[in-house]
Amino acid sequence: MELNASIKYLKGVGEKRAAMLGKLGIFTLWDLLTFYPRVYEDWSKITAIKDAPLGETVCIRAIAGMPCREHRIRKGMTLYKTEVTDGESLIDITFFNNKFAAEKIEQGKEYLFFGKITGKGYYRSMNSPEFTEFDGTERLRPIYPQTAGLNSRATEKLVKTAFEVCGKFTDPLPEDIRNSYCLMGLESALHNIHFPENEDMLSEARRRLIFEELFLLELGLMRLKTKNRRSTAFSMQKDYTSEFFNLLPFELTGAQKRAIAQASEDMMREIPMNRLLQGDVGSGKTAVSAALIYNCARNGCQSALMAPTEVLAMQHYKTLAKMFGDTDISLALLTGSTPAGEKKRIKESLKNGKIDLIIGTHALLQKDVEFSRLALAVTDEQHRFGVNQRGSLSAKGINPHTLVMSATPIPRTLALIIYGDLDLSILDELPRGRQKVETYLVNSEKRERAYGYIKKHLCAGFQGYIVCPLVAESEDSELTAATELYKNLSEEFFRGFSVGLLHGKMKPAEKKAVMDAFAKGETQLLVSTTVIEVGIDVPNAVIMVIENAERFGLSQLHQLRGRIGRGTEKSTCILISDAQNPETEQRLKIMTSTADGFKIADEDLRLRGPGDFFGSRQHGLPEMKIANMMTDGEAIRETHAAAENLLKKNPALEGGEYTDLRNAVNRLFSGGISMN
Repeated sequence: MELNASIKYLKGVGEKRAAMLGKLGIFTLWDLLTFYPRVYEDWSKITAIKDAPLGETVCIRAIAGMPCREHRIRKGMTLYKTEVTDGESLIDITFFNNKFAAEKIEQGKEYLFFGKITGKGYYRSMNSPEFTEFDGTERLRPIYPQTAGLNSRATEKLVKTAFEVCGKFTDPLPEDIRNSYCLMGLESALHNIHFPENEDMLSEARRRLIFEELFLLELGLMRLKTKNRRSTAFSMQKDYTSEFFNLLPFELTGAQKRAIAQASEDMMREIPMNRLLQGDVGSGKTAVSAALIYNCARNGCQSALMAPTEVLAMQHYKTLAKMFGDTDISLALLTGSTPAGEKKRIKESLKNGKIDLIIGTHALLQKDVEFSRLALAVTDEQHRFGVNQRGSLSAKGINPHTLVMSATPIPRTLALIIYGDLDLSILDELPRGRQKVETYLVNSEKRERAYGYIKKHLCAGFQGYIVCPLVAESEDSELTAATELYKNLSEEFFRGFSVGLLHGKMKPAEKKAVMDAFAKGETQLLVSTTVIEVGIDVPNAVIMVIENAERFGLSQLHQLRGRIGRGTEKSTCILISDAQNPETEQRLKIMTSTADGFKIADEDLRLRGPGDFFGSRQHGLPEMKIANMMTDGEAIRETHAAAENLLKKNPALEGGEYTDLRNAVNRLFSGGISMN
């Protein structure tokens, strides 16, 4: 069978089982062969029957002394028993209502039995063990992810069948790469990842497959980095950043000035800038982007700033409109909720070059959004956009400069992968006057006291937030819901105060009205879901309570907490959680001990795994089948260096020996890039 053949044609599958396999993401023969075991049972360590400890799972090697005997206990319950020996001792083997398994035990044959030992004194028994006829080898057995109707042993059998019928394997890693890094061939690696000869061979197979997966990813991302490095039509002729500095009523931090200098230098070159600006909450990324936008406008070019939500797009529009208020820079806001007539006018002005800066959401990616001289494409909160979406905005210009901004701190290990196609600038200083947000963890018994603390701040003229994980109560959840909490608080505890409600299911116009009221100080307390995670900048908001804090990742809590402490007043964040799990408590206590987003991200990665930071849906990057961003840091560094070295010598991967490698990279990104 061809490796890309439909799985339904494999012996033992058919339409019904193919549907089950589809739920596991298995559609072709190749999908099955790369459906790796999640763990292994160790059938290589044989325990003598007399040494088998009670209550533990072991593997014994023994000969069946007789066929299984049938014992009817009661209606609906039949036992099948036999006695086996390892030459020294005996043990009873029992199966419950499993005639099929019992009939597979033949007298005089030798088997491996894997199961839990029960009994008393010297008597030993094993109930419903897994077993296989001994073929002269003891080995690790794979355990696969399961779905309804398809257990691990059934998958194991299908994988064995697949190896019997599959065609020739084409190894994407050239021989020189395999030799340089001492990697086994693909066919051997696949056999040993499913049916390892021993632990050493399993380790080598994993190393080979992890290397390949990360190496292909690194090559693809580095190709993205250089793909559009053809000459830009808009290299800046003059640097106006010092002129921009004079517009500001505040002093920029050293980190901001360094980032602006790096980016400005990039934009003076003929090769377009492709840079990530990463900074913690409140570090001043918008001011950096404003300097570059100003530079573009003064050089007679246009800029675009794309944000993932209308909330954030509106915030950027207000901030930049105020910043450029005393200049002749023309800017406009384009989102899904912009009135049709206004959209038409904006698009015409943009195409005619009358708008210097357009700020918007995904609406900027529409086909009829055209530019006259797009020189700079800025994307905020990069992790919320896919790789190809980011490229779609840049495609509206002639190799424009690209700036990507992110407030989500990424552990250093992951940054090599997630941002592998971008140069990096980091804002590691907070603007002068910003204070650390004091953070406390309490249980629900202290909720009323926490609310009293909010009331104290509201009475002093400040504003605050209460954040909930859900919008509405559901029958299967006891979590505090924003709508119910808003109703209760506005009618009871905070009666007499102005309380607002904000959540993602509201219409854009409703969201805008609520946010405007809060920004103007008309609303004192905002009850909200995580829609406030980015985009709300109200310096007068100094107090926040986060309900059911255990429901959020640390990085998300850090983002939420960043909505306060944006002025010069002391700010406080109170996390409410009744979670009893020690790991959860440990995780939440990290929030009370540090405000460093990178430390928090590292802890989140260690405690929760890479899901919050890395995933095909979140980043638009290919799914990893075997590489683990949390544990394979050394492999990430190794493959990063390997990909860099190879592309320096052979940027297009030319030559027959690299054809399979080039094709594998293109397949991995499914058309998002091309090595041709």
